Amino acid sequence: MKYLVREKMFSIGDDFWIEDEHGNKAFYVDGKVLRLRETLVVQDPHGRELAVIHKKVISVRDAMTVERDGEVLVTVRKKLFTPFHDSYRAELASGDELEIRGDIIAKEYDIEYGDERLARISRKWFRLRDTYAIHVDRDDADPAMLIAIAVCVDRLVEHEHEKHEHEREQHER
Repeated sequence: MKYLVREKMFSIGDDFWIEDEHGNKAFYVDGKVLRLRETLVVQDPHGRELAVIHKKVISVRDAMTVERDGEVLVTVRKKLFTPFHDSYRAELASGDELEIRGDIIAKEYDIEYGDERLARISRKWFRLRDTYAIHVDRDDADPAMLIAIAVCVDRLVEHEHEKHEHEREQHER
């Protein structure tokens, strides 16, 4: 199944729908404001909470968590040493890891478990620059969790870009 995301919606306080490949509303993302930390809630079309995304407040490296029913399912962060490309990982509560690799900035990357691709995130199918797809490859995969992981990666990339911009501005002063 393919889901369509319009990335200009990824700002705190914005609420938006993620549609399936047929144009049906599949997931609602509610950007919570007036919270101490960045929070996004992924809901089904009937308003049932499927995942809560939080930015970790105190962390050596930026990280975001995905929770369900108050339990952390996954923690997403950039890998420390990847010399040729950006790479992220999603640490599952079970101790397993999902690898997130590819061209993260251009939105052409995969979420993998071992040698198996669970989802491909791609912008190439669209003419609109602010739209990309999350194609969930496996029928038994949890699309809400994979979408939440992709949202985490987007936010972490945005935070890193903002940090570099701030550092560049400070250096120019």
